[in-house]
Amino acid sequence: MTADAVGGVWTHALDLARGLGAEGVETLLVVLGPSPDAAQLAEASAVPSLVLRSLGLPLDWLAERPGEVVAAGRAIAAIAAREAVELVQLNSPALAAGVRFPVPVVGACHSCVATWWRHLRGTPMPQDFAWRSALVADGYAACDALVAPTAAFAAATAEAYGLTVPPRVVHNGRQRPATPAGWLGGFVFTAGRLWDEGKNLAALDEAAARLPVPVVAAGPIEGPNGARLHARHLRLAGRLDAKGMAGVLARGPIFASAAYYEPFGLAVLEAAQAGCALVLSDIPSFRELWGGAALFFPPDDTAALTQAIRGLLEDRERRAEFCAAARERACRYAVESMTRGMLDIHRELLRRNGAMRRGEAA
Repeated sequence: MTADAVGGVWTHALDLARGLGAEGVETLLVVLGPSPDAAQLAEASAVPSLVLRSLGLPLDWLAERPGEVVAAGRAIAAIAAREAVELVQLNSPALAAGVRFPVPVVGACHSCVATWWRHLRGTPMPQDFAWRSALVADGYAACDALVAPTAAFAAATAEAYGLTVPPRVVHNGRQRPATPAGWLGGFVFTAGRLWDEGKNLAALDEAAARLPVPVVAAGPIEGPNGARLHARHLRLAGRLDAKGMAGVLARGPIFASAAYYEPFGLAVLEAAQAGCALVLSDIPSFRELWGGAALFFPPDDTAALTQAIRGLLEDRERRAEFCAAARERACRYAVESMTRGMLDIHRELLRRNGAMRRGEAA
């Protein structure tokens, strides 16, 4: 399985490896892009069924030319052959473009430049995005199966790339904390790649100036592509590891996301599992996952965002209702259910591959 150490794919990969390990599956995790930091290495070492290997090769969305992505894909195919793995899961399906793998390949559609651009710009892509999108399209075509974390993102992916069959849907999952959060004073919290324009931190920064409680934002403010968050009113908490996130969420903040573009949103799930009330932008993926269990607002309407948060701050009973609703809904998105969904796809491909080999032998 491939991963990067930049965003939510890292968390997804470790959770899935942990879940697969419980089913007797060993995972060789190949990391591209920036190397994992000390905290991430410690997280990986806690997964007994996981072997970690960092290649130092560029991610598809950070590469300077197509040949670098193809070279990375060939390196992964060579590792797969050398290590005699049974199946490859590419969390960056562009790595399958122009590459022949010795085993079945699952392409996990977590995010891509084409859908990101459509959501944020809606204009023809610049050349730097166009060639990356073309590689993703070639990679999708080369994979034996595609999977997406929400039906909304599966549909967006199919539309952006002209897929006749959309990716199959397997919701992401996280391990649920043992005890729910408690309300210890009142603040608003958000987390993620703060530098990503698609997360719309500008709206939360503006709302923070109008709220009577702090708005705390955790995550990197500068991305490997040079993008940077400029915030005047947010309280920046830096990057938090899993223990740090759990500690913040255990204090029971209102969790807010104003994202324009979010294929799933692992931080939202973590907050819901901890029993935090959710205030979310009204985008298709959030509606699919959290409809009826969160307060929604138009992502361009900062006044509505501020009003939604104020309402929960001022009404303890209503806040408690949304806390309970979020925690109950989060039960749907567990590591075990994600693992079962992915294992079904893996086993189907392995059976199909075995049948093809027997047919060739005959």
